[in-house]
Amino acid sequence: MTTVFHRAPKRTLPVAVAGDGIEIIDSEGKRYIDASGGAAVSCLGHSNQRVIDAIERQVQQLPYAHTSFFTTEPAEALADWLVERAPQGLGHVYFVSGGSEAIEAALKLARQYFVEIGEPQRRHFIARRQSYHGNTLGALAIGGNAWRREPFLPILIEAHHVSPCYAYREQRPGESDNAFTQRLADELESKILELGADTVAAFVAETVVGATAGAVPPVGDYLRKIRAVCDKYGILLILDEIMCGMGRTGHLYACDEDNVAPDLLTIAKGLGAGYQPIGATLVSDRIFDAIVEGSGFFQHGHTYIGHATACAAALEVQRVIEEDRLLDNVKARGEQLRASLREHYSRHDHIGDVRGRGMFVGVELVEDRATKVPFAHELALNVTIKREAMKRGLMVYPMGGTVDGVSGDHVLLAPPFICTAEDIDRIVSCLTDAIDDALRVVGVR
Repeated sequence: MTTVFHRAPKRTLPVAVAGDGIEIIDSEGKRYIDASGGAAVSCLGHSNQRVIDAIERQVQQLPYAHTSFFTTEPAEALADWLVERAPQGLGHVYFVSGGSEAIEAALKLARQYFVEIGEPQRRHFIARRQSYHGNTLGALAIGGNAWRREPFLPILIEAHHVSPCYAYREQRPGESDNAFTQRLADELESKILELGADTVAAFVAETVVGATAGAVPPVGDYLRKIRAVCDKYGILLILDEIMCGMGRTGHLYACDEDNVAPDLLTIAKGLGAGYQPIGATLVSDRIFDAIVEGSGFFQHGHTYIGHATACAAALEVQRVIEEDRLLDNVKARGEQLRASLREHYSRHDHIGDVRGRGMFVGVELVEDRATKVPFAHELALNVTIKREAMKRGLMVYPMGGTVDGVSGDHVLLAPPFICTAEDIDRIVSCLTDAIDDALRVVGVR
């Protein structure tokens, strides 16, 4: 028996005892290839000595100092590093302990910004269906996953949702990319006008959708059109790169590929690569200046923000990524991963789509490839895929509810940036076997 309150208390989990490169080793000596980086976290694998040494040095010098009394050298250095490489206009960094906290900070910053500049009526947040922004109450409220939200609706703030840029499901037959993205931009504008343009604070979107829909990238100039709509009505753009940022797509900031700069940008996961808990919200100069010139302080905070050891670890993670040119490997191995999956599944009856950017890849399963009809929710196919993959020593991130929060199944892949070509071949081989066996288990093949 365990006294730990696990996520799923009825399940018995293996005990992880060691990490070795891209593998985790359990207490019985079994090795698991971490093809999902946990939850797109472990971008450097599980045993990078440079990061381990940086943590040890910082703990010996100063593990923690509360940010109401002090700043620290690691926090200042990490903020400088992030800002120097950030999209234009993002000049300041607010550190937190994880992704949900980063979103909460962004929502509060957006609200306080409008209070500071004399527009307190701006209170509405718009996000997208089938989005995921975290599990704390504010993050859950703006998220667009109906299944996650439903039990907690009575205690969530009001939020509004528009269609996702989900080409496989939402783009109409014969509709060009330009027409599709313009339709989505027009839908956002209509929602803004419906609510009252001067009452909307921000639009929130994942640059590349993560867990809820499985590595769905934006189409064409979608984000630029969304940016233009926000600018037209004085609305802030919050981009959520908690999963897809920090090199996961082959760019340090995923929105760099789209030539779009948000007003607030949230990061976590790959920022510290799992070596310490850390996240951050990057803040535009105009928001920062409005607060400094107004009330003079941000009405928010957590005990462990700007944690010295976490910042030292994250800074070393980012130095390793840059100095070892790992983003080049992300692009190369990501292309290999998507190409190999598409080759394996080009004629598979139950694989509808392979998508993503860099080493952030989604595989969507369907009952019927021609009609895109998803498998019945009751089959719990995604659960069986995870179980079959773990039997083979492979960690992947399958999820259900891909289509509407209830129906649909996909597998998310987010391997460490240090993967070799041979590692990718092993991942694809194990995954294809796991999917085929899972389909047999549920009685499909």
